[in-house]
Parts: sequence; structure tokens; C-alpha cells
Amino acid sequence: MTHVHDVIIIGSGPSGLTAAVYAARANLAPIVIEGVGAGGQLMLTTDVENFPGFPDGIMGPELMMKFREQAARFGTEFLTADVDRVDFSSRPFGVWVGDTEYRARSVIISTGASARMLGLESEQRLLGHGVSTCATCDGFFFRQKPLAIIGGGDSALEEALFLTKFATTVTVVHRRDELRASKIMQDRAFANEKIDFRWNSAVEEIVGDGKVERLVLRDTVTGAISELAVDGVFVAIGHDPTTKLFVGHLDLDDDGYIITEPDSTRTSVEGVFAAGDVQDHVYKQAITAAGSGCMAAIEAERWLGHAEHATSAASV
Repeated sequence: MTHVHDVIIIGSGPSGLTAAVYAARANLAPIVIEGVGAGGQLMLTTDVENFPGFPDGIMGPELMMKFREQAARFGTEFLTADVDRVDFSSRPFGVWVGDTEYRARSVIISTGASARMLGLESEQRLLGHGVSTCATCDGFFFRQKPLAIIGGGDSALEEALFLTKFATTVTVVHRRDELRASKIMQDRAFANEKIDFRWNSAVEEIVGDGKVERLVLRDTVTGAISELAVDGVFVAIGHDPTTKLFVGHLDLDDDGYIITEPDSTRTSVEGVFAAGDVQDHVYKQAITAAGSGCMAAIEAERWLGHAEHATSAASV
């Protein structure tokens, strides 16, 4: 029989590593299968200035290393690999990495979500150097700068409106001649004198050497090429939760996020919990992810205690 762990945490990032800290301190001896891309989206972030406790800011990878070191200090075991399949149909739950089987009484899922990108080489090269996917995280760095938002939905307009607090101008670049956002968001954006629009425009290239200097745009109707001088570009075309592994095992919403009970991290399977961006499509912040990781660990500990008590009572 494969050794049965009290808790397996699938994924890392702020939610998974916070869950590990709390689970380890509760003597649950967690194992974190952190994934090949361990650390989550903060590993792609340069300066983090809005995480409490770091008044001078901290580099994203350094912050995640501190998370990891703290979890390890309390005895968390780490496996740097991707989970290939799961089985939540019976207990103990099954988790496989390649041909290696792991079993656990409870599972915490913290596989996160990834921002959809334009797919440009220049976009990847300048990510963290003027290209961002989070206005709330990075808008502060662009005070009195001209900025661009790529997208046309509610998220894009929310970020555009937020950025007007810092930017000289915010240009919304959209592939069509009308927005997908709700009417109230459109009304707010159209009424803001700092927001301009480039309709029927697709980004061909982000130009800059070490920092963003301008966008090369292609008119989707005429094919004409134009340029837009900006110091920052915010890509707001949506996020994709990392939940392919759990299709058919857990209840997901229409966008693929794991559904959790209100004010809880409990999923549709008793004993399986979800924390961070994999179940949060509203806030998507490191601090809220960490908070839900704490919740998941505490809920897992309490659930294990109740399950053990029920088993003991049944055997009397």
C-alpha cells in the first residue's frame, strides 16, 4: 500500500506555499507537488510593492523563495514536477506524477491561472519591463506616463479606469469597432477624458530595448500599419485557470475555475480544497491568494480531525 499523506498540495505560488506553512505547523507533514513552473505568476514579476511587510518592495522571485523557505522550515516536503492525473472518486485520494502514485487523505489545489498573452516574442522579452498583465500590481510604476490597454471586456476597462489615476493618457487598443464590456463600464470609460480608443487595431509588435517605447498596430479592416508611443502596455484579454487536470473530477464554472462553497475553499468533493487564482476570478492578487491558502489549510486540518473522529467513533 502506498504511504498515505495527510495532505497533498498540488501547485505552489502564494496560495500553495501559504497552505504548506499552515499545514506543516499543524503537523500534517504536507507534500507540495509544486510543478515544473514552481512559484506561480510572481516568478515573472520584477518589483512587488503591494505585499504587506516589504515597505521597500521586493522582487517577485525573491518573495516566492521566502515563502518556500518558510514552508520548508516547518517540514514541508517538495516535489518539483507536474501532476499527470488525479482520482478523487474514493479515499484516500490518488495523485500521479508519471508512474509514481501518491495517496492522501485530503488535497489542496493551488494550480493558479495564467494570463492570456498576445503571443509576441517582443511581449515575452519585455514582460516585467513595461509589459504587464496586472494594473493593480504595476500601475503605480507608471506615474505621468502614456499607457495602453489591450482588450475590450470589463477587465480591460476596469484596468484602464484604474490606470487613469497614474497615467497621462490610457489608450484602449481593441481588435473590433465595439467593446464587449458591459454598458456601465463602457459609459464610465467613454466619459473619462484620459481614455482614448484605437478601434479595429491589433498589436503587431511591442518596440523597445529594455523598456517599452511604442506599439506597432495593424488595422484589422484596411491592414494599414500605425504606431502608438507608450511607456507601458497592459494585456487584459483574460485569464485561463489551470484546471484541465480536474475536468470530470470537480465542479468547474463556465470559465473553467474550480467552484468553491461561499466563504470557503471546499470544492464539490469532500476533502478536496482549492485556493488562489484557480478559484478566484475577481481579485487575483498575491495577498488574497495567500489568504485563501491559509483558509484551505485550516479547513483541511479541521476536516481531517472530524473525519478521524468519525472513524474512531464508528469503530467503537
